[in-house]
Amino acid sequence: MTDLELQKTAVEVRKGIVTGVHAAKAGHPGGSLSAADVFTYLYFEEMNIDPKEPKKPDRDRFVLSKGHTAPGLYAALAHRGFFPVEDLLTLRHVGAHLQGHPCIQHTPGVDASSGSLGQGISIAVGMALSAKMSNDDYRVYTLLGDGELQEGQVWEASMFAGHRRLDNLCVIVDNNGLQIDGSVDEICSPYPIDEKFRAFNFHVICVEDGNDMASLRKAFAEARNTKGKPSVIVMKTVKGKGVSFMENAVEWHGKGPNDEEYAIAMDDLEKAGEALCQK
Repeated sequence: MTDLELQKTAVEVRKGIVTGVHAAKAGHPGGSLSAADVFTYLYFEEMNIDPKEPKKPDRDRFVLSKGHTAPGLYAALAHRGFFPVEDLLTLRHVGAHLQGHPCIQHTPGVDASSGSLGQGISIAVGMALSAKMSNDDYRVYTLLGDGELQEGQVWEASMFAGHRRLDNLCVIVDNNGLQIDGSVDEICSPYPIDEKFRAFNFHVICVEDGNDMASLRKAFAEARNTKGKPSVIVMKTVKGKGVSFMENAVEWHGKGPNDEEYAIAMDDLEKAGEALCQK
């Protein structure tokens, strides 16, 4: 897909996020919206996947380490064809397959269940090691939040990945600067993120605008071409990206919009989509 086509698709993914958390009256829109572009790029351009065969052995794997941003993953999976888009209206409903965190047993396209922050990267490292040991050529991607970097397990997994030179692993850090209680740098600063990963023998790729498709395309190409060490893409993003009143607003880390807020959000996204159609 072209960058413009990907941008248009990301708008639809954002609509899916807002629709899901509104229907659930709960959820995590802020971090889902900041990562909507990378979800879109991964599932529509980067990864070797097939919605008709979600468990094919040679598929690339994705682990959502910041599992609370499941609305973003679900919206990308739905628009990619893993399940009906209408299912997004069932987010967090009792008996539905789209729960607050991804569940591998119930949702097509989910490669790992998400739990406590910090655990997903360990799962991804295990998958990457398994591929190396079995001489399989699939790649493994995992998305972490910047607040999640405060978890010690992240660095244990990173130390192992760097030591084992897992160049089939691509870690992505959604550096939107905010976590549930406020600014990441004020609560427990993970900075400098790039130097920390470099110390663990990662190839570090810094992206100044992680909501820009051309920048993501360049970063993922560099990661794919890097041999002998794992890669990390540290991308600066805007929390709540695409919805005017949610952007850079910490209170939208974890709550659903009411009917009036939902209407404003969808209008914002409709206008964004219309603007892209004029290009």
